[in-house]
Amino acid sequence: MNKLSIMKNKALVLFGVTCFIILGIAAVKPMGSSERNLKILPKDISDGALDTIMDQYCKALNVDCDFCHAESKANKEDLDFASDDKPEKEITRIMMQMTAAVNKDFFNYTLTYRSDETMAVSCMTCHDGFPRPELKHEKKE
Repeated sequence: MNKLSIMKNKALVLFGVTCFIILGIAAVKPMGSSERNLKILPKDISDGALDTIMDQYCKALNVDCDFCHAESKANKEDLDFASDDKPEKEITRIMMQMTAAVNKDFFNYTLTYRSDETMAVSCMTCHDGFPRPELKHEKKE
């Protein structure tokens, strides 16, 4: 091989590696705000576990994230997950504590808030797809 051919191969390999690195960086989920405002859930919970738990709450109450989380003051299309502006968020924290107490006191269960936990009593036990369990008698949409 001549020197020109070797230089072209090196340039091609360098270009390929650079593209691979750029695509890898682009595929990684960007870090959001580090402020999470966790008062009940463990501070070191992973983003994936937190998302799974929040998805379970949404399913149990048949609501979207904006039911508990306020809109961002900076961008009205985004939610401010750390904000405590909506009273539903504090009500959820109280419900989480109540559920943990019921499971501990009546089922000898220690809640650690992992996304794969199966509890004796959960949000779904009472809510069953309704934001307010006292409305369960009304027809579901």
